Amino acid sequence: MKIRLLAGLLTLGLAAAGCGGAKIEESPSAAAPQQGSASAASAGTVKIAINPWVGYEASANVVAYLLKNELHYNVELPEIKEQLSWEGFETGDVDVIIENWGHPDLKKTFIDEKKVALSAGSTGNKGIIGWYVPKWMADKYPDITDYKNLNKYASLFKTSESGDKGQILDGDPSYVTNDEALVKNLKLDYKVVTGGSEAALLKSATQAQEQKKPLLFYFWTPHWLFDKVELTRVNLPAYTDGCDADAKKVACDYAELDLDKIVSKKFADTGGKAYELVKNFSWTNEDQNAVANDMTNNGLTGEQAAKKWIEANTAKWQAWIPK
Repeated sequence: MKIRLLAGLLTLGLAAAGCGGAKIEESPSAAAPQQGSASAASAGTVKIAINPWVGYEASANVVAYLLKNELHYNVELPEIKEQLSWEGFETGDVDVIIENWGHPDLKKTFIDEKKVALSAGSTGNKGIIGWYVPKWMADKYPDITDYKNLNKYASLFKTSESGDKGQILDGDPSYVTNDEALVKNLKLDYKVVTGGSEAALLKSATQAQEQKKPLLFYFWTPHWLFDKVELTRVNLPAYTDGCDADAKKVACDYAELDLDKIVSKKFADTGGKAYELVKNFSWTNEDQNAVANDMTNNGLTGEQAAKKWIEANTAKWQAWIPK
């Protein structure tokens, strides 16, 4: 998820794409199975990249299920991190990125300059990245939610990996993050430590609240975790237009993003009904969280969770199906 989110949301340790339940250590391959098999009656093949956070996987699996079962396409779901997914538009390895967290630099390269991709409109999801602490810490130290007071509490967050500084825990190295710049430019006595995955963030956040462990970490919405664990956001300097334009000089909070879908130009031109479905796909944060929660915590595969949501929300998805 570079501004992502979320988002370049991790090889996920999930049964599902996120970053709770007994299924938290499963890999994304279990959550994002390849859907569809070659068939003489197939309308074609659609390649949807799977980026490593469970919300993304939830969206991808719902679209894939409909492509396969309503429009009779074969669907491939290769696991590819964000940057490489965009490169796939040029090589033909990727038709669709179903959830894009900003990436103005990549849009400039692949949409404006190379002209091999284009936006297929909003997913309907609003994406917000931020810094969080478990609620018990905000209750015990009410002023900790103001970044100006973080240095006062740095010693609480020290770990073997952060040395004599406080730790800020990040997720997958491919995620969109301004955290290194924020620490430097806000003169915070902290070190950014990469947890390695969405699963690592989930486990740390859950344990921090349940076991009253100090934790300052990078996270995002939409995500089902906020329905399971009480978290409090730390207020960084307010975001203003252009405050994140220079990655090295960022000293403001993350922007709220209207997440969009990116497709290859070839897919837009020749994808027919498959492209129309992707273009029409739009749902809410609550919809995504329901599918992602089933994938992560309720033992369902991505395809099973998609089927469950589709059976319960006929009116919503029928509006996406090309006439």
